[in-house]
Amino acid sequence: MKRFNQVQLWVVTEVCLCGTLSKRVQLLKKFIKIAAHCREFKNLNSFFAIIMGMCNPAVSRLSQTWEKLPSKFKKFYGEFESLLDPSRNHRAYRLTMAKMEPPIIPFMPLLIKDMTFTHEGNKTFIDGLVNFEKMRLIANTVRAMRHCRSQPFSITDGCLTLFPPPSDAEVSPASKNPQEVRNYVRQLNVIDNQRTLSQLSFRLEPRRG
Repeated sequence: MKRFNQVQLWVVTEVCLCGTLSKRVQLLKKFIKIAAHCREFKNLNSFFAIIMGMCNPAVSRLSQTWEKLPSKFKKFYGEFESLLDPSRNHRAYRLTMAKMEPPIIPFMPLLIKDMTFTHEGNKTFIDGLVNFEKMRLIANTVRAMRHCRSQPFSITDGCLTLFPPPSDAEVSPASKNPQEVRNYVRQLNVIDNQRTLSQLSFRLEPRRG
């Protein structure tokens, strides 16, 4: 959960600290690409963290930035956002999840929510007897988690069909090496105060009118 929140706030922080409109548009494109790769690799936890970061009010209100985003990326973002739909007990997400083969990194906040509601919404004992229906519900969630990690993860499992890797000509000479990227990702610097993020957002794009 800590990592989920960190990645979510990282997205908001990076956008709100980007003072140039054109660079913010590029940043949104980059985050949508990263989210697409996360989904391809079945890392749904990071996928949702990135999309929820982009849904944060401090980012979603930046109308000038979103208006400049190419229609192709708007379409992908709309499709990704639809998976966040909580209606019918997160049916869109659960259907997507059911079609995937392990290994899968599931959307952890929803798993924890399922466990919490099952535990707090049902008595453990009824008339001095164990409530086995509650135990079955908890077991189903645990079984789903075990299924997700029943196969080892391999970096070659991802297809990256939505956004292919860049060609050699597109790679900047100043590109970071893999170890630098890993170090950066492991120690994300984020602003965890929503009020501060909102203030930064309004500095970038003041209210119209």
